[in-house]
Amino acid sequence: MCNPDEDPIELLTPAEMGRADALTIAAGTHGYDLMLRAGKNVALAAEDLLYSCEGRRISVFCGPGNNGGDGYVAARLLREQGFEVRLGALGNPTFLPHLLRGDAARAFADWTGETLVAEALDPRDGDLVIDALFGAGLSRPLDGLALQIVQKINASGTPVLAVDVPSGLDGANGAIGSECVQACETVTFFRLKPGHLLLPGRLACGNLHLTQIGIEDAVLTEIRPKTFLNAESLWRDQMPMPQVSGHKYGRGHLVVASGPMMRTGAARLAARAGLRVGAGLVTVASPSDALAVNAASLTAIMLRQADDAAQWRELLSDRRFSAVVIGPGFGVGDATREIVETLLAAAPKGGGRPLGLVLDADALMSFASDWEGLAKLVQASGAEAVLTPHEGEFNRLFNKKRDEADVWNEVLAESSSITSDLPPDVSAFRYKIDRARAAARAVGACVVYKGPDTVVAAPDGRACIARNAPPTLATAGSGDVLAGLIGGLLAQGMASFEASACAVWMHGEAANLFGPGLIAEDLPESLPRVLAGLVQPQV
Repeated sequence: MCNPDEDPIELLTPAEMGRADALTIAAGTHGYDLMLRAGKNVALAAEDLLYSCEGRRISVFCGPGNNGGDGYVAARLLREQGFEVRLGALGNPTFLPHLLRGDAARAFADWTGETLVAEALDPRDGDLVIDALFGAGLSRPLDGLALQIVQKINASGTPVLAVDVPSGLDGANGAIGSECVQACETVTFFRLKPGHLLLPGRLACGNLHLTQIGIEDAVLTEIRPKTFLNAESLWRDQMPMPQVSGHKYGRGHLVVASGPMMRTGAARLAARAGLRVGAGLVTVASPSDALAVNAASLTAIMLRQADDAAQWRELLSDRRFSAVVIGPGFGVGDATREIVETLLAAAPKGGGRPLGLVLDADALMSFASDWEGLAKLVQASGAEAVLTPHEGEFNRLFNKKRDEADVWNEVLAESSSITSDLPPDVSAFRYKIDRARAAARAVGACVVYKGPDTVVAAPDGRACIARNAPPTLATAGSGDVLAGLIGGLLAQGMASFEASACAVWMHGEAANLFGPGLIAEDLPESLPRVLAGLVQPQV
């Protein structure tokens, strides 16, 4: 399986991967050499799987493109190693020499075994299926014979090794149309693709094996990818590091907005997370009816009264406050919206350090269906703003009337990149990675689109995808802790994209370290073990 500590962080779309191939070939590497190396890597992975189950029989399903070419190479190599290989091609074998093109045609010509029509191959007759039907560039649902073959493979119960991506999966966005091969392992090449990490595609890939086939990292300089795996190397060099000469006033002051008396716990979770992640000072701003409740539960965290927008304006006149988290347990309504407007208006403009502002939960829902209004406020402010919606909140915030969205869908729904200079209608985009990017650009803020595959997107088009979040994070208060982590990093001066990506990663790692039985209160207490591997005091 891919090692999160070792995999390169760049993620390439199928189009970008095609560009990497083309640049490599233009530099003097023959395309068939790339195919031979890819096929060899598939064969090696197949051998490992077969040895683990003491199997000898392999069923290889090959499609009409280069993915099928990789399959022909793997089939030939496995047959040469003495394995019993049966191969089925999508198309009449008699006409394949005339139908296949380029390197795939050469790979087929080098295959010396029998070629059956794919529908005649029974996946139950083998100990392993190699799926080389379609690659990552397939962007439409499977239908007809191809769909029937995939359904037969899935129904067989035979372990499947997929080449590049499981057939039926869109490598750009993780989408699955009519059906997709359910693989136990997937072998891919040079760089992972967004579809390997985004749901539901990630679930179809099984264990991922990223292998190299002779493409040099130098091609990335020309491709300039903007999608990344959320891993340490993406943000670690921007993490605030404790210094011997430092002091708490140099590590930022985070303010967390508390809800009323019966809804104070969420703010305290966020505040403790912000303190744990390194903010020098943390204050809970509490309505008067909740002061006693909060005071009884806070120790290292300070407490201030803030009942309305006027008191928040007075509070933030103290420029020593460097970041604010608002939303967890705060309440939805006009009063919340007014306070958010006040916070954005209070953010210093021009020179000086920008105010970090995390808008979570109720703060976002107070702008439901009015993201344009929120965008105007954010863009007019000097704030380093971060929005942290989960799926339901994202849909409510960016909901548009369907007749308007349908017009955009005709133009934009198939797009995997944002090229127009006009602010996009976020609801017109289908897929999580595109939706997050569109939202970030439209609002002018970093967007943390939460879930098992949390996407962090910046207004400049950068995006990263998390893969280290365990299922135990699906617990009450977990999102409040994440908001506090982001706020704590913003308070220390970390830029919004890197702070958000770092917080998402640490959130997942803290949950992994704790293990089963996790509740939200455990996350800040697990954080020191996460930080121990990241932060080294400086002299």
